[in-house]
Amino acid sequence: MFEQTFKNIDDILHKDSGCTSELDYTEQSSWLLFLKYLDALEADKAMEAELEGKTYNTILHEAFAWGSWAAPKGADGKIDHNAAMTGDDLRDFVNGHLIPYLHKFKQRASGPNTIEYKIGEIFGEIKNKIQSGYNLRDVIDLIDELRFGSQVEKHELSHLYEAKIKNMGNAGRNGGEYYTPRPLIRAMIRVTRPAIGERIYDGACGSAGFLCEAFDYLRQQPELSTSDLKTLQERTFYGKEKKSLAYVIAIMNMILHGIEAPNIVHTNTLAENIADIQDKDRFDVILANPPFGGKERKEVQQNFPVKTGETAFLFLQHFIKSLKAGGRAAIVIKNTFLSNTDNASVSLRKLLLESCNLHTVLDCPGGTFQGAGVKTVVLFFEKGAPTRKVWYYQLDAGRNFGKTNPLNDDDLAEFVQLQPTFADSPKSWSVEASAIDMASFDLSVKNPNGGEVVVMRTPQDILDEIAALDAESAEVLAVIRGLVR
Repeated sequence: MFEQTFKNIDDILHKDSGCTSELDYTEQSSWLLFLKYLDALEADKAMEAELEGKTYNTILHEAFAWGSWAAPKGADGKIDHNAAMTGDDLRDFVNGHLIPYLHKFKQRASGPNTIEYKIGEIFGEIKNKIQSGYNLRDVIDLIDELRFGSQVEKHELSHLYEAKIKNMGNAGRNGGEYYTPRPLIRAMIRVTRPAIGERIYDGACGSAGFLCEAFDYLRQQPELSTSDLKTLQERTFYGKEKKSLAYVIAIMNMILHGIEAPNIVHTNTLAENIADIQDKDRFDVILANPPFGGKERKEVQQNFPVKTGETAFLFLQHFIKSLKAGGRAAIVIKNTFLSNTDNASVSLRKLLLESCNLHTVLDCPGGTFQGAGVKTVVLFFEKGAPTRKVWYYQLDAGRNFGKTNPLNDDDLAEFVQLQPTFADSPKSWSVEASAIDMASFDLSVKNPNGGEVVVMRTPQDILDEIAALDAESAEVLAVIRGLVR
């Protein structure tokens, strides 16, 4: 049911001159979804208070509540279209009154971990891009049909929202920025094995995929107490995100997964001097896929002992410093990090090997990240003791990865199974730290069992890929035609 609603919303936004891409569709549905969720949350809190004989003070003033401006209902429980605004009246109310009102919540909030603060933060960044008030009315009517009441409904909504993020991530150049393949994230979590009571962090959280998957992993642990569930809600998941759209999506994604007031901060993580990180700021588990290929300014580089413009290298330093002694990390990084000969790469590998136990390197083939052919590795390490031995696993699923052939959980099952014992296999081997060149600290992936296998694509693989690319081209042309009209 919800799937068709999401599709209908996208169809309406596709026709609106203010929304030109998958990114816009996701952003605009996100802020409306958030307000619909807030309405459901207020209703739940009011009912809880009534059962306890207490008075509930609503977060939003009545005039700005969903049931007042978006979906006033008649006696039959359906939207009263005589009372509901539409057209220019609706658009002008949203742009001139609603969003400015919601933005002011940030100043009034008691702290950054409150839902009030999140409201203010989100609506300080979001602008309504839906130019037709009639299209806005149609989208609101569809959003109003969605329900957040049961866990089943929330689960379905979170699944559909993840699909939207995936589509947005595959829409072009922003692929890896918004979407890390969930099977890869789940494998990283299974290897790091977070536990209830540990603090989990992603300083470049994007759409919060790592934090949402870690929440799902921990929530499925047996015999969770009420105290455990409170700990998961309030004192477990922490993230930072620089970009406005990703920040909003991260908040909404975590809310749909079941975290009411996500501890996500909208900030440039790299603007913080890592010398200022104290013990209270450190985390037990860090899971991340930091952006790579970026070029940071000189003043940002001054915050780090190893000076480099490469964004991912600065993040790696931040993560090492942000880990507690004994803390575990799993970080996605470009595979050239293992062998680059520039001073920054060599210095950073030295820092990693000497301050952490880099116990596992997962080598991922090109195509693991859809829309990005770059080859990556995942570094698994523990803070506080030098590296003694590195176990390598070369992922080879026997096929090429692509949009029609994405990575799945089965592809990583052997890696997850072999990793705890660092077992040797045709795809895995170990290198003693004493065998690593102490001048270059080269960590290249060199499989002694025959190297990388080149998988030839079948004719059907090629045809499927062509069909997917043709469909994508047709979507792009449709957008262009819409802009030209």
